[in-house]
Amino acid sequence: MCRNIKTLYNFVPPATDQEIKAAALQYVKKISGFQKPSEVNLIAFETAIDEISAASKKLINGLSTSAAPKNREEEARQARIRSDKRFGRI
Repeated sequence: MCRNIKTLYNFVPPATDQEIKAAALQYVKKISGFQKPSEVNLIAFETAIDEISAASKKLINGLSTSAAPKNREEEARQARIRSDKRFGRI
């Protein structure tokens, strides 16, 4: 899985359309192998991003959980700690 795609479900505040689209973009880049498509592939690339964004939003809105929502700041802090440990900065 692409490391740049972050979990978007069960956060307060909920994921924005912009965050969902950014995750879809990362996914399309990963599976297509293109960082930037050529003009001939641009329509297919952008269509895939839009369709994956819509499917992702539908999925997120359709899920339910009894777990308490996660705090974005706390999750980001924990990710920084894991990164610091991983790269020996602690």
